[in-house]
Amino acid sequence: MAERILVVDDEEDIRDLLAAYLSGFGFRVATAPDGAAMRAEIAREGADLVLLDLGLAGEDGLTLARELRAQPRPPGIIIVTGRGEPIDRVVGLEVGADDYVAKPFDLRELAARVRSVLRRVKPEPVAAPAPAPAPAPDANCAERFEFAGWRIDLPSRSLTRSDGAAVTLTTGEFELLAAFVRHPNRALSRDRLMEIIHHREAGPFDRAIDVQVGRLRRKIERDPGDPELIKSVRGVGYLFAARVSAS
Repeated sequence: MAERILVVDDEEDIRDLLAAYLSGFGFRVATAPDGAAMRAEIAREGADLVLLDLGLAGEDGLTLARELRAQPRPPGIIIVTGRGEPIDRVVGLEVGADDYVAKPFDLRELAARVRSVLRRVKPEPVAAPAPAPAPAPDANCAERFEFAGWRIDLPSRSLTRSDGAAVTLTTGEFELLAAFVRHPNRALSRDRLMEIIHHREAGPFDRAIDVQVGRLRRKIERDPGDPELIKSVRGVGYLFAARVSAS
């Protein structure tokens, strides 16, 4: 099961941004605006990692960090705060935080720190894992998908309209569309798309995904200027908004 991340911040826009962005990497993300909601989420389903703001209303984030660290199975803790003074960083680490990120932060750097902390707090088991359950019909094992009158056939690498007419895609466009139909209605970051398609992360100035999305929209959208299928998710990446069936 994917790691569960709990974002604790009293700013709703920050909570929503981090939840959407980190969900694009496959994490399960929950949010909480304060200490009481944090405790409720921990009691309900636990957390592998907590992104914790220091400047919460009502309770100080350092107190909550100590509380989290005192649990029998403490989660990883990354303090995310607007307090940028070195003493705040030192105190945060001393009370048990695994890392510290000051606002404003770069989302890609934060994602890298999240993965790093999760590797430390949840090491890979030595024993061989149990066999994975059989994937659902629309998982990566599926070979053919239909959406919004379109049909994509992965073995033959073909895309056809409802009238049977074939549409030619470049290799990059085809791989991008294949990634979208395998992950419908889920926000995918540019880094995640680059990992799926090219097996690497996007560089800080890499706009290859944006270029390919623009070309793909011109081929499958009724109005590329007002896309209905490939939606932009501000600050995150893209979401494939079609209903997809697999066979």
